[in-house]
Amino acid sequence: MSRINIPIEALTSRLNIGSRFDSVRSQSIGTRFANLKPISEFLDFKRLSKPATFGEVQSRVNFNLSYFSSNYFAVALMLTIYSLLTNMALLFDMVFMGAGLFLIKRLNGRDLELGFTRLTSSQLYTGLFIIGVPLFIWASPISTALWLVGAIGVSTLGHASFMDKPIETSFSEEAV
Repeated sequence: MSRINIPIEALTSRLNIGSRFDSVRSQSIGTRFANLKPISEFLDFKRLSKPATFGEVQSRVNFNLSYFSSNYFAVALMLTIYSLLTNMALLFDMVFMGAGLFLIKRLNGRDLELGFTRLTSSQLYTGLFIIGVPLFIWASPISTALWLVGAIGVSTLGHASFMDKPIETSFSEEAV
């Protein structure tokens, strides 16, 4: 049986996904949120319309992903916080592992001396991972991550494809 080859590059090159995230990596968080558009502009229901062709969908997505990029980042951040708050086991495990690693690191390689025993750093790391990794697996991080990718994708691409461009940009494109 032959394998099915899906041309991912052909699919992603049309939406220019590869170079779209270059500017995001170079910006700080403060700069990222400085470009937020007002909520009245982001949720302008008068500009919602069904695109007529796939070319129009591409044009809208290309424009809106760059124009509302800070707003989409804020939506993704809110969805991430929501997914962690609804999956308390995953949130607990992340806090548990982070605090455990932080506290072991603060020992600076010294042994932890309790009244009845003495524990080395490697024993502490081993105990932390023996407790933390099964709890992490039980907390279903893969399903949470897949839900998060789907929710961000649907909300972002749905908004970007149905939100019409502002009238000012339509006139500037026709003049060229």
